[in-house]
Amino acid sequence: MKKIGIVLKPDHPQGKEILENLAGWLHQKNKEVVIIGPPRQNRPHPPLLDLMIVLGGDGTLLSVARLVEGLDIPILGVNLGSLGFLTEIALDELYPNLEKIFKDEFLQDPRLTLKSHVQRKNDRFSQPAALNDITIHKGSLSKLINLEITIDGQFVTSLRADGLIISSPTGSTAYSLSSGGPIVHPSVDAIVLTPISPHMLANRPIVVPSKAGIDVVLKTEEAGPIAMLDGQEAFLLEANDVIHVQASEKKLILIRSPHRNYYQVLRQKLKWGEG
Repeated sequence: MKKIGIVLKPDHPQGKEILENLAGWLHQKNKEVVIIGPPRQNRPHPPLLDLMIVLGGDGTLLSVARLVEGLDIPILGVNLGSLGFLTEIALDELYPNLEKIFKDEFLQDPRLTLKSHVQRKNDRFSQPAALNDITIHKGSLSKLINLEITIDGQFVTSLRADGLIISSPTGSTAYSLSSGGPIVHPSVDAIVLTPISPHMLANRPIVVPSKAGIDVVLKTEEAGPIAMLDGQEAFLLEANDVIHVQASEKKLILIRSPHRNYYQVLRQKLKWGEG
């Protein structure tokens, strides 16, 4: 690995010092360092890199996931935030982990991502890939919205609710989990559909194969509903818009910490299984 990109969480109090120390250390290892500004909407893809280091929290990593969409760039997430469920490498573990990575002694953790587009009559609006979830939400509307869900051309259900979360296994521990969805191990190729505060108790979460093509039609006439990607990018919806979601062809490559497994992260970060 020769060309290393670094993304720093904006406005972190110790961020500048951490970045300067890391860049200096990498230069000593004869690595080319590319400092990449904070990810934002419509930012072009970064140059071809051998590794992307994310200094920040889960939100920063979610933004970087869209930035490297479709590129075979492994991501090392270093937690400078609060939760650190995705950025599970602690700062004091950074340099020992990099030493192992440069010796090809690291574990790849491929993650399914979701791609989507909104079909509005004859217009198609493509959306960036989402690592966690794509949410169809009532937005500024004060009442429930009506949705029709079809999977692989087969009608599934009509849903009256605050919205619907379509999540990857990675996103199953995010918004979907807080709305009553199941925890799905990241290695499972599946997509989770979780209603948000449904009007009918019979509308429960469902797990479908990752090869499924999901179409959600907004049947509500009033303005306000939105499609939200990873809780960061919003698209304003109109009546009869069709939101099509499916798994991306390429998976995102995270570098896993050798010091803890997925179940340890669940226990440590989410207190899973504790009484």
